[in-house]
This record gives sequence, structure tokens and C-alpha cells, in this order.
Amino acid sequence: MANCRKISVPGKLPMKFPKKKEKHEKKHDCPTGCKCHFKKPEFKPAKLNSDCFVENALVGTKQVQKVAESTLPLSLFAAAGVTIGSLVSVEVVPNLENITMNARIIKNKVVNIGLIPATITVNFLDGAGVLQVGLLNTAIPFQAHTDFPGACPEDNLTETPLEVEGIFTQEGVPVVDVAGITLVEGIIVKIILKTTITVTRPVIRDAHGNVCDLNPDRCKQDTDAPSFTFPGPDNEGIL
Repeated sequence: MANCRKISVPGKLPMKFPKKKEKHEKKHDCPTGCKCHFKKPEFKPAKLNSDCFVENALVGTKQVQKVAESTLPLSLFAAAGVTIGSLVSVEVVPNLENITMNARIIKNKVVNIGLIPATITVNFLDGAGVLQVGLLNTAIPFQAHTDFPGACPEDNLTETPLEVEGIFTQEGVPVVDVAGITLVEGIIVKIILKTTITVTRPVIRDAHGNVCDLNPDRCKQDTDAPSFTFPGPDNEGIL
């Protein structure tokens, strides 16, 4: 009530109303019976030995194309009686999740070598005019070298995941057979890929904003051309 006052009765003591008992929520202890109290860890600034920092400077970034290409004899397909004249269609499905890709920076260039696992399906008509299917799981090699002025061997290289821009096939191309003796008819498979290459360089920045290279000799190159041996793919590239 808004206006409350104490009521007095002559000859009697003032009335006292019992106080309401406050309800206390039951505290739940930890299963072990211990009372656990946690507090957020306090932020402690790192103790630095220098007022300089190492950071990455951008050398350059560009979108580039890579080409995966292979010429496959028809004898590789697990189907009897397939010929160029009997082909109805060729389907190529690349497996981008299991690409084997190696990359290196040489002076002013970025070089890529890799393999793309792919499933190639040929549909053809047999001698009776019945539609048949031939299947081949293989790996298609690709390579690319991109001019990148200013890039040096000890720079950092980052490439975005490869994306397919187009898939092309051409039938009836002569190719050496499996035995390597005679020319037979085959199929060219070409996959055009794109990615974005980014090259960065670790540098030192002091408290005054001055920048110097972490390795001043990174761009020096011996008179001999650099040579690299890349690791081979898992499962021979066929996944």
C-alpha cells in the first residue's frame, strides 16, 4: 500500500507483524562437495626485449592460371571395343580436394608443379549399338611459372585453393601406346585452373617506423641456376 502507518490501540502494545522469512536458494556444490570459485585470468603484458617488431611486407599479389593436361590412349580405359568412332561423350571429374601441389620461388618467378586426381568416363556404342561405359582413374599433371618481379627465394608464398575455370577434351589425337611401340588414337584432357598468388617478405619495423629487411641478402643468387626435387604424391597421385 502507498500510505502505510503504524496502528496504535489504547492500553495495548503496538502490534508487531512477523517478518517474512527470506527464501534462500539452495547452493549446489561441486560433485565432490568442494565449493569451486573461478575467476577470469588477468591480462599480463608480455615483457619485450626490444621495441622492434617483425611483420610481413607485401611484395605482390596476382591472379594466375595453371593448365593440367594429359594425352590418354583409349587402351587405358577399362572397356573392350572402345574406339574413337564409337565414342558418344567424354566426362572429366577432377578431385580438387586431393591435389598434389609443390611451389617454389626463384628470383622474380613463382614455379608450380603438381598433379590433379581425376575420374574420366567415356560413353561409347559397342558393335551391337548398345551404350557402354569405360572408366579411368588417373592423375593429370600441371605446371606453371609466373613472372613475379621483386620476388626472392626466401620470401613467403601463399596460394588460394585452385578453382576450375574450364575442362576441355579432344578425341582422335595420336599418342604412343602403353608398350611405347606404335601410335594409337587417344584423348587429350585439359583442365584450366585459377588461383591467387601472394608473396610477402618478413621485415623489421622499429619504434620510429623505419623498416629494414630481415635478411638483406635474400635476393642474392649464385651463378648456377637453382635446382629443386619435389616430393612425389601419395598413392602415386591416384586417389
